[in-house]
Amino acid sequence: MLNSIFLLFGLGGSEMIVVLIIVLLLFGGKKIPELMKGLGKGMKDFKDASKGVDAESGNATASDKKD
Repeated sequence: MLNSIFLLFGLGGSEMIVVLIIVLLLFGGKKIPELMKGLGKGMKDFKDASKGVDAESGNATASDKKD
């Protein structure tokens, strides 16, 4: 997935290294793990919420069949 994103923007190996160095300079070494932890938590919450919506729609269709 990550490779397809880089291919979409046309980034090669050297460009990715430059981007990573810029991110490191902007946020610092201590802040990056906190940012990644927050990003992971947000993705987990989004996935859980989307599963909840799927479950609710499944329950609605099941109750429609009973009536």
